[in-house]
Amino acid sequence: MKRRILLSYAATATATTAALAACSPTNTTSTTGGALPNVRWKMATSWPTSLKTLYGAAQRVAQRVNEMTDGRFTIQVFAAGEIVPGLQVLDAVQQGTIECGHSASYYYIGKNPALAFGTAVPFGLNAQQQNAWLYKGGGLDLMHKLYSDFNTIAFPAGNSGVQMGGWFKKEVNTVNDLQGLKMRIPGLGGEVLSRLGVNVQVLPGGEIFLALERGAIDAAEWVGPFDDEKLGLNKAAQFYYYPGWWEPGSSFDLQINLDAWNKLPKEYQEIIKAAAVEANMECLSTYDSENPIALKRMIEGGTQLKAFSPEIMTAAQQQAFEIYDENASQDATFKTIYEQWKTFRENIYQWSAVSELAYGNFTIAPALQSITEKS
Repeated sequence: MKRRILLSYAATATATTAALAACSPTNTTSTTGGALPNVRWKMATSWPTSLKTLYGAAQRVAQRVNEMTDGRFTIQVFAAGEIVPGLQVLDAVQQGTIECGHSASYYYIGKNPALAFGTAVPFGLNAQQQNAWLYKGGGLDLMHKLYSDFNTIAFPAGNSGVQMGGWFKKEVNTVNDLQGLKMRIPGLGGEVLSRLGVNVQVLPGGEIFLALERGAIDAAEWVGPFDDEKLGLNKAAQFYYYPGWWEPGSSFDLQINLDAWNKLPKEYQEIIKAAAVEANMECLSTYDSENPIALKRMIEGGTQLKAFSPEIMTAAQQQAFEIYDENASQDATFKTIYEQWKTFRENIYQWSAVSELAYGNFTIAPALQSITEKS
């Protein structure tokens, strides 16, 4: 895994060497001979400032673009609601209200359900597999083509890893226990649970705690222990379920208005792509380092860790692939992306079973019993 990440960074570094040289204090002309412009952009995000990992990924992009252009290209970052609501970032980017945004593509499946693949789909790819699909498996090219329908280009700029299954005020052991449950969950995962009887609601992160605490909803998923604790969700519900089968490796996108992108010199475009890669890897590393500490803290505080039953997992997986097949039969774009993604998934699952799963079953699985006994 480390070798693959290093190779990815090496490729990115090679692609941006000319850009960095062109934007240094001793060389402020573009490779086409003209002076590099001063550019000022605004970035809206879907995140409150309290979520330092997700909001921090957006800030990381802006910081690195500023540093790599010696201050010639600056991006001002805004939290959810400061310019547009958190679930309307892509709309604002598409319309040119802002030049760029940091959001999750699956918030916008109402535009096209295939946008879900840019973030995560139920029973899909984990973070390492998602990055492999996007960067080397043809996924990013497919998402670029899809995003162009909305006058946008997007690059991965954050990943959460496998998410948790969310917070519940009561235990859910069977599919029947899901009937009528009011739950905050977006994306195709929400469609799956809706078919299993859940009353699905989509709320931005900043609104989840109050809705859960006051009983407007009975359950909610967000990201994982580190961010969930930041939102105080452990204080609003007792039962914490795993795994988040609907988001096994969620990518978050830097979404850029296509007209604004095309106006940038090539050097600035390459710098943005490099900054997005940095934010993508740093975000995942932060979650992987902080989540275990936060989970331990919440369990010590009374959180009860629960696994989804095989009954619920099996029923959800069946519904998920029925939804994919239905969308593929109705939408040519979804079919194109789904069929390519499905083939990639089958191949990488075979390799992961030999490598990651075999290793994890021996070295990691015993830790599960230890942590569940403490909750």
